[in-house]
Amino acid sequence: MDINTNITKELKLVDNFIKKDLIKEKTISGLYKYIFNSGGKKIRARLNLISSSANKHKDRYKLASIIELLHTATLVHDDVVDNSPTRRGAKSVNNLWTNSHGVLIGDYIYSKAFILMVEIENMKILEELAAATNDISQGELIQLDAIKNLDISLNKLKKISYFKTGRLFEAAARTGAILAKSNNSYINNMSASAKNLGILFQIRDDLLDYSINLKTGKPSYQDLREGKVTYPFFFAYKNANKKEQKQLRNLLGNKKLNQINASQLISRLDGINKTNELAKKYHQETIKYAKKINKLGIKQEMIELANIAINRDK
Repeated sequence: MDINTNITKELKLVDNFIKKDLIKEKTISGLYKYIFNSGGKKIRARLNLISSSANKHKDRYKLASIIELLHTATLVHDDVVDNSPTRRGAKSVNNLWTNSHGVLIGDYIYSKAFILMVEIENMKILEELAAATNDISQGELIQLDAIKNLDISLNKLKKISYFKTGRLFEAAARTGAILAKSNNSYINNMSASAKNLGILFQIRDDLLDYSINLKTGKPSYQDLREGKVTYPFFFAYKNANKKEQKQLRNLLGNKKLNQINASQLISRLDGINKTNELAKKYHQETIKYAKKINKLGIKQEMIELANIAINRDK
C-alpha cells in the first residue's frame, strides 16, 4: 500500500483523536464540535504524518492532532480579528456566537494542544512548537501594519506569509522528523520544503481572494475590503501611474467596491500575473528541497503537495 493511501487513513485517526475525550460542558462541547465538524484539508497534519512516517512512533497521531489544533485555533482567532462571517463555506464561530466565544474557544483549543505537547515528553518538539506559535502571533500583529500601508515592502509581505502560514508548515515537518528520530539532512530538507510550501499556500490564498467565480469558502475581495495590502494589490500599485494609484487607493478598505472594476484594474496592472510568478518561484523551491529527501515515498508526497498547492482553487 502506498504512503498516500496510508496517510489518508491515518488522517481519519487524527480526526478521531481530536474529537475524543471532549469536555461535557455544553457550551464548550457545542463550539468544539461545530469547529471540528466543518472538515478542512488538514494539510499541516498530513505534512506532519508524512514527515514522521520515516520511523513510526507511538505518538504520531497525537503530534499530528496537536498541529491541527494549533492551526484551528489560529483560524478561529483570525475570524475574530477580521470579523469574518464565514469559514470554509460555513458561518464562522464569531458569526454564530460572539467574538468573545471565538477568542475563548480559540484559547481553549490552544491550551488543549499544549497539554498534548507536554504528554509527548520531547523537549525539542515542545521548543519548536512553542516558538512556531509565538511566530504565528507575531505574523498576525505584523499584518496589522499592512492595513492600508502603501509603503509596505515585498520583503515585509514575504515575512508575513512565512510567519502566518509557512511557519506552522515548517514546524509540522520538523517536529514529525524529530519524532521519527531522523538525521539532520532529512530534518532540514523536510523543513525547508515545508516552509516554502506554506508560503506558496499563502500566496495562493492571496490570489484566490481576487477570484470572483471560484467557490473558495469566503467572500471574494475580502482582503481588499478589509484594507489589507496583499501581493496582487502590491504589484498592481507598483506598476500604476498616479491616476491608477488613486483608483487603487479608493478600493483599499472600500466595503462597497465594484468587484469587476477592481478585478480588471488589478489584472491590467499585472498584479495577478506577478503574484502567479512569485507562486511559481516558491513551488520550485518546495520541489528543490523535496528532491533532496532520500526517501522516495516521502519525496513523492512532498512533490504532490507542491503541485496541489500551485493549482488549488479553494
